[in-house]
Order: sequence, then structure tokens, then C-alpha cells
Amino acid sequence: MSLISAEVVARYAADAAREVDGVTGVVEGGRKGVRLDDAGALELHLAVRYGVSIPRLGPAVQRHVADYLERMTDVRPAAVNIVVDEVDGGD
Repeated sequence: MSLISAEVVARYAADAAREVDGVTGVVEGGRKGVRLDDAGALELHLAVRYGVSIPRLGPAVQRHVADYLERMTDVRPAAVNIVVDEVDGGD
């Protein structure tokens, strides 16, 4: 992706994803969290707020994360893949 470490890119991606309304966090642990592959594609495992439209949220997160990373690292990720692992609230 760039000369910036994968750890820094992952942290930026997580920060950017959390800025999108409806995302409540990044799900960590195991093979979750934020992963960056050798081709420069990201995979983000997210927790979202109950009631949010996931079909609308996904593309919003993808755009925001890609734009944020391009601004911060001067490189746009090859892809930003979103996995919704948790839905928070709604009790």
C-alpha cells in the first residue's frame, strides 16, 4: 500500500470507520478487527447501531475510509471490504 506500516494504516482505517454515523466500533479479536492484505485491500469488522440500514452504511464506510486513507497516506486502498459482526442496542 505505502511505506506506512500496516499497523498505522489499520489504526487510521478504524478511526475513519468509527467516524461514520451508525458504526459503534471495530470488532477486535481472532482474525477480526482491521486486516490489510498484500494487494492493499482492507477488511474491517464492525459493530453497528441497531436500526441502521446496513446496505446504506457499507458504502458510506467504504467511501469515508478510502478518502481518509488517501488523505492521510497519499495512497487509496485497493478495496475496503466491510463485515458487520455485531449489532448493538435494540433491546
